[in-house]
Amino acid sequence: MRVYGLTGNIGSGKSTVARMLKARGVPVIDADQVAREVVQPGRPALEEIAQRFPGVLQPDGTLDRKALGDRIFADAREREALNRIVHPRIAEEVSARLGALAGAGHRTAVYEAALIVENGLHEGLDGLIVVLAPPEVQIDRLRRRDGMSEEEARARIAAQLPAAEKVQHARFVLENSGSEADLEAQVERLVKQLEA
Repeated sequence: MRVYGLTGNIGSGKSTVARMLKARGVPVIDADQVAREVVQPGRPALEEIAQRFPGVLQPDGTLDRKALGDRIFADAREREALNRIVHPRIAEEVSARLGALAGAGHRTAVYEAALIVENGLHEGLDGLIVVLAPPEVQIDRLRRRDGMSEEEARARIAAQLPAAEKVQHARFVLENSGSEADLEAQVERLVKQLEA
């Protein structure tokens, strides 16, 4: 089975592309979804996070993602500490899911994650799909979608590897600065290339 990475900086439209791929029958494993699952109450990662980052649990024992996000986006060392706890567990779960897809006869799958290039994962994939959007479009989406201020949105974008560096590793680049119909057409072409 061929496995392609799907990445793009925050607010670029990576999740929209994933949804479009799924609608065309391409299995997509969402790293964010897996990350949410591995930090559910009762899972070892949540206990480690609570010990390392006091004050990030809600009264019901679930992770306060906003409180944790505020801490890690402000400090690269804190981000690294969280990654050391979560990434091995995500990798294990993703590997199991890819194995299940291969066992079910799928020839192609997509792994959707923001930090594919940062973590060197692109080197083990059959190709990388990068979704791009201009910074002003990203900021607008973050303000509308997440209620961020312009300053918060800029800080989140600045905390990520520049999109231009991700493009250097890309086999496919999707420009998401136009309409959803424009993006749909690009995804349609992409699916044909992935299946070829």
